[in-house]
Amino acid sequence: MFTHKRIALALTAATLLLPVSAFAGDDAAVKVSGKEAVKGATGIAVAAFNVGFIFESTDQTKATGGMIGAFGGTTKAKSSLVGVTPEMMQKIADAAYADFLAKLAAGGLTLKDAATVFAAPEMAKPHGQVSPLDISIALEKNSKGKATYVKPAGLPTLIMVAGDFQGSGFSSMGLAMDAGQAGYALSQYAKASGVPVVDVTYLIDFSQQKRPGAFSLGGLEVNANLSVVPGFSRMTVFGPNGKTTTVTLNQNISVDGDFIDKHDASSGTAKTTQAAANIAGGIMAAMGHGGMMFGKTRKFEFDAKPGNYEEGAAKAADLANDVMVGQINALK
Repeated sequence: MFTHKRIALALTAATLLLPVSAFAGDDAAVKVSGKEAVKGATGIAVAAFNVGFIFESTDQTKATGGMIGAFGGTTKAKSSLVGVTPEMMQKIADAAYADFLAKLAAGGLTLKDAATVFAAPEMAKPHGQVSPLDISIALEKNSKGKATYVKPAGLPTLIMVAGDFQGSGFSSMGLAMDAGQAGYALSQYAKASGVPVVDVTYLIDFSQQKRPGAFSLGGLEVNANLSVVPGFSRMTVFGPNGKTTTVTLNQNISVDGDFIDKHDASSGTAKTTQAAANIAGGIMAAMGHGGMMFGKTRKFEFDAKPGNYEEGAAKAADLANDVMVGQINALK
């Protein structure tokens, strides 16, 4: 059984009850586009609830000079998460989905049964994906990763709409086309049923790297942490009035605790070679001969602790649910 050291929340419980206008500015907890989709709603349908897990990320930052061994070049950190099974991901997605539905009901909304939603003629065409779904994603500038998305068992298919993911490479083009069709189907169902339809996607990170610009004399700082990633975690609501509301997390929602073991997986040979090259380049630069800038590459592995990892990830998703449901309650 785990005990977490602290929970870093993006906002307080009181903030959740504030109107959307309270979140103005770059430092806002969320970004809201459109406010009319849930206005006057007494019922709601949840057609998609996806929990994504980053399993691999590559971050790089440009050095600007300094002491010998850090003369420019590009420093890269390649991080990978191991030890998370499909069963663990499913447990997290199911728990987060159940928590989301419970909080919607607690806010006074009548929930449409998922089977009823997907039996509607507007949802007849297969717009979904097979869960789990692997996607190569573009993180921030000079950063990329691989993520796996999982739907809860309570939904028959994994649906993503436009904006739910930021794909990297040609492999995501087909997904983007499907997402457009899925969004249209959800909007048509909302109009036909008379209730708003909700699509939620969370992306959970494990390394809490400072992207971008994390270079220091020791390279990139990598800390074990579980967080719902801002910018990649969002809720789209399709209203029966034809309006759409999008709520995107603008700040990390993170949980610190004994969830993951981190270790440097770089080989000794790689470290020695890079260090020698950088020292040589630094000496050449100091002598006025220019000098090449090799930079560094470090590999980190994060070993998930069974039980602890699931509880931490589910807690992070629950905190994100507070934000999303708080927005729905404020807008209706």
